[in-house]
Amino acid sequence: MPALKDIASQIRRDIVRMVHGAASGHPGGSLGCTDYFTALYFKVMKHNPTPFQMDAPNEDVFILSNGHISPVFYSTLARSGYFDIKELATFRKLNSRLQGHPTTHEHLPGVRIASGSLGQGMSVAIGAALTKKLNGESNVVFSLCGDGELDEGQNWEAIMFAGAKKVDNFIATVDWNGQQIDGPTDKVMKLGDLGAKFDAFGWEVVHLDKGNDVDEVVAALEKAKTFVGKGKPIVVLMKTAMGAGVDFMQGSHEWHGIAPNDEQLAKALAQLPETLGDY
Repeated sequence: MPALKDIASQIRRDIVRMVHGAASGHPGGSLGCTDYFTALYFKVMKHNPTPFQMDAPNEDVFILSNGHISPVFYSTLARSGYFDIKELATFRKLNSRLQGHPTTHEHLPGVRIASGSLGQGMSVAIGAALTKKLNGESNVVFSLCGDGELDEGQNWEAIMFAGAKKVDNFIATVDWNGQQIDGPTDKVMKLGDLGAKFDAFGWEVVHLDKGNDVDEVVAALEKAKTFVGKGKPIVVLMKTAMGAGVDFMQGSHEWHGIAPNDEQLAKALAQLPETLGDY
């Protein structure tokens, strides 16, 4: 298998090309979470791309809550064998299975919930984790949500429930990039000490300060797995930079949901080595 850093570079190329091709989409958060998806799907998670089974018997499960970062999700699924990478060229096109936000009625392998209506993914993931327990399976359920998404109250109901019911086969990750659609999270809705908050709700907290270093992400997720089965749900608080990997996008909320033009695409691709072959 190619090196994780090479996989991440190719996924970033896919992201900017997909969003440019559709003239629509969300490159910022997708680029920021690329190293997480690479680490999860190509190293940490036990999953079976083919045949894809919706109920995932005896395999780990991933639930994406912040569904607007669909470009990184779709690229990761294609690159890890869920469907042909050529289908990435249909992103956000009419009748495509690769809609702007993932949907289940499109029957795209790898997608288990419709997401993008923010705040719901953690609740679904907890349900999946409890199902694994009821079925006597030892597998882990992973989820990802954005830090701005924590403004949604449903998350905190889920966080309280998971701690109270000791859902200890669940590893949630928060993409803590400090940005959301309207600006910095500190200005929109200050999050405070997230680690202390999760701890107070009965969670095991893993801090990841280098969420754009794929090896560091692997190490943090592997550390999180050591707490599985020990009576607490686990959260990885992952510090990332929105737009990571493309210098003019990095760290700015302005790239939350706009597409690069032709010149910007060329500039971005010049910074991202083609390692696995473009679609």
